[in-house]
Amino acid sequence: MKQAKGKSAESKGKQDAIALLKADHRQVEEWFEKFEETESGARKQELATKICNALTVHATIEEEIFYPAFLEATDDKDIHHEAEIEHEAAKRLIAEIEESSPDDEYFGSKVKVLSEMIKHHVKEEEQPEGMFAEARDSDMDLVALGGQLAARKAELEGENDESDDSDESPPGKSGAKQDKTAGRNMKGAR
Repeated sequence: MKQAKGKSAESKGKQDAIALLKADHRQVEEWFEKFEETESGARKQELATKICNALTVHATIEEEIFYPAFLEATDDKDIHHEAEIEHEAAKRLIAEIEESSPDDEYFGSKVKVLSEMIKHHVKEEEQPEGMFAEARDSDMDLVALGGQLAARKAELEGENDESDDSDESPPGKSGAKQDKTAGRNMKGAR
């Protein structure tokens, strides 16, 4: 029943929560692949900024909206707590990446390790017994949650765009200010 409801909502232009989160996963995976393929320092910086921004927004909407709803609907503290801990580790590495550049000899390695951390996290969420499967089997209203996630994501991305307009950083560094703003939003969300 839930999936049928989700499909009809998707056909009207609405995504359920899991579809939205999975779309974010695929986008970041694509950027990580492009990061690995490029030799250009400027392109690496641009991709790292996109990755960090997207992951910051994604973590915020999961922590503020999806994870609390998941915990309430399933009471699965193990899966929830593991996901929260994985987010905290990723946020620390994102902060390090934001403070560095391709000139830092560890820059590429930091992005590579972040990629591996995110692949693990995504696998945990998307596997057959993972968080998303458990959410689908629960009484969570995934379409309504999808709307909430999309609205909050747009709000956070709008804050990033406003930061870009007022940021006087040199080219390739424009994401640092917006990442910190979104990071502050995440810390206050708990």
